[in-house]
Amino acid sequence: MLVVAALGGNALLRRGEALTAEAQRKNVQVVARSLAAIIRAGHRLVVTHGNGPQVGLLALQGAAYKPDEAYPLDVLGAETEGMIGYMIEQELENALDHTRPVATVLTQVIVDPKDPAFGKPGKFVGPVYEQAEAESRAKAAGWTVARDGDKWRRVVPSPKPVEIPDWKVLKLLLDNGVIVVCTGGGGIPVVRRNDGSLLGIEAVIDKDAASALLARSLGADALLLLTDVAAVFRDFGSGNAVAIAELTPEAARTLGAPEGSMRPKLIAAADFAEAGGFAAIGRLEDAEGILNGHAGTRIAKSHDLGGALRS
Repeated sequence: MLVVAALGGNALLRRGEALTAEAQRKNVQVVARSLAAIIRAGHRLVVTHGNGPQVGLLALQGAAYKPDEAYPLDVLGAETEGMIGYMIEQELENALDHTRPVATVLTQVIVDPKDPAFGKPGKFVGPVYEQAEAESRAKAAGWTVARDGDKWRRVVPSPKPVEIPDWKVLKLLLDNGVIVVCTGGGGIPVVRRNDGSLLGIEAVIDKDAASALLARSLGADALLLLTDVAAVFRDFGSGNAVAIAELTPEAARTLGAPEGSMRPKLIAAADFAEAGGFAAIGRLEDAEGILNGHAGTRIAKSHDLGGALRS
């Protein structure tokens, strides 16, 4: 089975942790042990990951430059793909006792320059701040900021991924038994110009949407959206919250989950499940159980589910 595993930001940095190489390395070691179990079970694996805090950190470092010298988001995204991919690649190799080849690929993802997201920044990146500090940084750097829970963060455009031009390279690696780490942070956002050439653009693509597009492009059997919650819950946050074991794509789209948290994952899962295979959402440490249908929430067409929908 070909599995695309999309790691949420918690896989690299938990809320409140210092954004240090040591903290990220420790979390990636946990990631590697969980993913290694999937590989040992005989499955082929592609790993994608988030990069919001890391892009934000690089942007802060770039604030030391003059405004016209700061690196754009597409370049910062490429830098984080290399940094995070290196850690995942190395720890996966270690977890597998160097018995399988692992490769990190910087992945371009084409977006539409006319996407309405460019007129309405809404993707959180970087660390959290108190409101006063967030507004001060926004004024100095020309950012847009918004509330994230009880804190504030920078928000940037998040256009819909349209095409992954590097998918043939990724497939070539997979066909030769390589475990691939790619499409980090949703991939490097680029647009196709009239002459067919590609050009980077200031944006951050949603990691789950890009992972779903990648899984469809590669013909994957399963898409695992791994996060820090055990499953999708009905009435989440209330005293009556109940974990949902199975959803059809239609039910996933209409569940009414919060826009800034679970909803993007449900939409990505539904998009992939409608194209074939199944998607599932759950905790990183339960990855193998989620794949086997013993944990998390599975999203698939009704005839592919294990039985009647349970909630």
